Amino acid sequence: MLIALVGVVILLFASARAIAGFYVETLWFQSVGHSDVFWDTLKAKVLLAVTFTVGFAALMYASLSIAERLAPLVRSEGPEEQVLQRYRELVGHRQGLVWVTTSLLFGLIAGVPASAHWQEWMLFRNATNFGQRDPQFNTDVGFYVFRLPFLTYLVSWLFAAFVVVTLLTAVAHYLNGGIRLQPGGRRVTSQVKLHLSGLAAMIAMLKAADYWLQRYELTTSQRGFVDGATFTDVKAQLPALKLLLLISLLAAVLLIVNVWQRGWRLPVIAVGLWAIVASVAGTAYPAFVQRFQVEPSESTREEPYITRNIEATRKAMGLDQVNVVKMSVGTVDAKVASDSAPALADARLLDPAIVGPTYQLKALRAGYRIGDLDVDRYTIDGRTQQVVLAARELDMANTPLKTWEGRHLAYTHGYGLAFAPASHVGSEGRPSFVEVSSPDNALKIRQPELYFGDGLADYAVVGSTRQGGEESLDPARPAYTGQGGVTLSSKVRRLAFAIEFGEYNLFGSRLVTDTSQIIYHRDVRDRVSKIAPFLRYDSNPYPVALGDRIYWVLDAYTATSRFPYSERADTRQLSGRSGLRDSFNYVRNSVKAVVDAYDGSVKLYVIDDADPIVAAWSSAFPRLFSPKKDIPVGLAEHFRYPEDLFRVQTNVYARYQLQDAQDFYTQQLGWSVAQQVASEQTPAVSPSQPTTATAAATDSTRATDSNAQRFDPYYTLFHAPDAIDAKPTFVLFRPFVPFSINDQRKELQAFMTASSDPGSYGQLTAYVLSQPLPDGPVTVASRISQRFSADLTLLDQRGSKIRFGDLQIVPTKGGGLLYIRPWFSEGEGNPVPVLQSVSVTYGQRSERGPSLSSAMAALFPGFTVDLGDRDGEVIVPDQPSSDPGVDTTGTPEELLTEAEVLFNEAQAAKAAFDSKTYQQKIERAYELVRRAATVATGQDVTVTGEPSGSGDSPTSTVPTTPTPVSTAPPTTASA
Repeated sequence: MLIALVGVVILLFASARAIAGFYVETLWFQSVGHSDVFWDTLKAKVLLAVTFTVGFAALMYASLSIAERLAPLVRSEGPEEQVLQRYRELVGHRQGLVWVTTSLLFGLIAGVPASAHWQEWMLFRNATNFGQRDPQFNTDVGFYVFRLPFLTYLVSWLFAAFVVVTLLTAVAHYLNGGIRLQPGGRRVTSQVKLHLSGLAAMIAMLKAADYWLQRYELTTSQRGFVDGATFTDVKAQLPALKLLLLISLLAAVLLIVNVWQRGWRLPVIAVGLWAIVASVAGTAYPAFVQRFQVEPSESTREEPYITRNIEATRKAMGLDQVNVVKMSVGTVDAKVASDSAPALADARLLDPAIVGPTYQLKALRAGYRIGDLDVDRYTIDGRTQQVVLAARELDMANTPLKTWEGRHLAYTHGYGLAFAPASHVGSEGRPSFVEVSSPDNALKIRQPELYFGDGLADYAVVGSTRQGGEESLDPARPAYTGQGGVTLSSKVRRLAFAIEFGEYNLFGSRLVTDTSQIIYHRDVRDRVSKIAPFLRYDSNPYPVALGDRIYWVLDAYTATSRFPYSERADTRQLSGRSGLRDSFNYVRNSVKAVVDAYDGSVKLYVIDDADPIVAAWSSAFPRLFSPKKDIPVGLAEHFRYPEDLFRVQTNVYARYQLQDAQDFYTQQLGWSVAQQVASEQTPAVSPSQPTTATAAATDSTRATDSNAQRFDPYYTLFHAPDAIDAKPTFVLFRPFVPFSINDQRKELQAFMTASSDPGSYGQLTAYVLSQPLPDGPVTVASRISQRFSADLTLLDQRGSKIRFGDLQIVPTKGGGLLYIRPWFSEGEGNPVPVLQSVSVTYGQRSERGPSLSSAMAALFPGFTVDLGDRDGEVIVPDQPSSDPGVDTTGTPEELLTEAEVLFNEAQAAKAAFDSKTYQQKIERAYELVRRAATVATGQDVTVTGEPSGSGDSPTSTVPTTPTPVSTAPPTTASA
């Protein structure tokens, strides 16, 4: 009894962590109101583990028992028999116990891992139809997605199980004397032959079932020009599988017939024939067909299968309802630009990837940090505006108190949001922050505490008796009143948590009481994925201020790699955090996960009722998901189309906008996502220079994009060219260029938007440009660097660093296109970026100014609209002229004399390191030279060259000019 007691104590001690962990998890699921998910998942795992364990054990025990009954009564004498006799004497009457133990042991080894396939089992049980059939087998797609994965696993498991049982049964027959290895005498008895032949026949029939399922697996084959069952699969591999299926059944029959035959001639013939056909028909013949029939005339052979692939891929990737708009690129002048002021006023000046250090100033004190910056839209000053916002989250690595009390009882939460309009900055170029966490703020955030966040690890104990309570930016705030944690209401619970987290203080601290709560799983992604691990999650949760508190919104996806004929998604440039980084060929953004930042409650809203996969999971967990109608008022207005999904869809659409098989094969009319534009200050690159990136590796002969980085999608308030004055749509935006293997083509071919507005959420629109194509983002970025190279050099002379924001494409009335790019300056000793200026590019011309309004006025003389994008900025209108955009006041001599004065003043400003004055003087002088050339020739002249303070002057390029215009420095004599 003492030994037994010690053994129990040791067992409990060794398993204490596992027991405590299980208990803690049950308490957590209970606290979030989803105990049904925990128990239903556990039931599915236990059911699979028990069923497969018992099934394997029963199969093995039955076979071993049969082997025992078939043991020969008389065994041949010899050295081999003497050794085995000692084994039988050792086992004695406990042979049955040995078989039971062996069966259970192997059953556990084979059965317990089956619990990992609980998701496949749940989908199998709750399968539904897609309402779409594959073109090869005329079977509903639901069979491939829901039933085929589990059936494939089941058949493979049974095949392996019978192989193991057959081998162990042969060992049992050897131990019983039914099989002998020594020469002379009968080596295998007829009873043993019957038994093993029956098991081998079952193996053959299971292999036949496997061949039958492999036929359906061909619909996702990657052998041909596109994914799916292509010419070789249909004409060679499929007949081979049918032949192998028949041979497997024939082998099963021959193995059974062998029971009445002497020797093993028939089984050897069956297995040999099987091996020959498998190697020839299953491998060599399809390879021969691919090489000598398909490759010489691939476009013709694969044409019908390419058509299947195009249709399936567009459907599976949600690209079958793209709205295509043909667009002619129009011209822009001062009037068009003024009429397009609503679109210009919504251009985003703050770049979330750059202004993070500026937002970090709003962390206010140690222990807090500004997390990831996100773009959303809110109503400010009576109109919808883009905002850049971030949560002020708890920074566990930099809390002032490093003790257990400080880390877990004092610093427990973040506080509020850093929030600023994206299209407006202060006079110093910094964001115009709006305080949203004070009682009198416009958004009325009454519950600013953030107990749950993006990347927030570790646990917190709230409701303790610590003197002074929790540290907060507002000490007057009341204590935590939510129910986001587990109440430590008993010694058992406290002990369990102490064991789980390896911290005695959770059990022994006097500051923790029976009313205290422990909050854990505080990272948003971790919290949601524990509740619904079968969904895939976006890499970027974002905060939303709604009502009186803050919520986290996380996009969830349903995806599969089983959709027949659909192409695998290109996920090379997704973040490592993205749940879409894995392989798939079907995806839907079916669910929005919403987490209350204060109490941690989780809601999963189904926003795509047409998705069969989310319907199956809703059937499996009926209390887990909420319908679209239950979304709180105002929350859907802040849903964003997910960036990860849009990256995938635009990558696919670049090729699959072509619906003709021959056009798709040649890709001469194909697109690529535009090349990435560098944000750092870099030397100018010739627009015609090809990208130095190698083509992506591929397992087929088709041409693919290079591995160069692609243009990052960005959120913006978009005004369609034919509806500039209408209410804008909050969209994701990404441009395309013509396809070329080495990225030689850089013209703007098209751009796509994805709507995030509630009324049109998910609507994809492709704006396709007509010839001649305008310059693309890389060319424009290069032109900006060349145009302002002297300015960049000047700004960099005193240790400042220029970083470029997003290069944004803004359509105007009539289809004109403007490129807008903010410039940010960082000081050498103070790396806090501020908006230094904004550049605007139209056609071959680029101008910049301290604000978008001033840059537009410089680019389009006569543009007098104040866009209100920078405090303290005053737009001085140009003098009216008879020709729009050309000031004909004064003679060329007078204009050049004025330009000379401005050049001298610019030189003086440069010497004094006054970059702002230098910029204004040099740009005005540059414009006067252009006007002088225009007046002299009677034509609108484009002036090329770089205005710099080194004595260089711009030159003018005058098309079809009978007399040349002097390019000498603008002095009175030369004029």
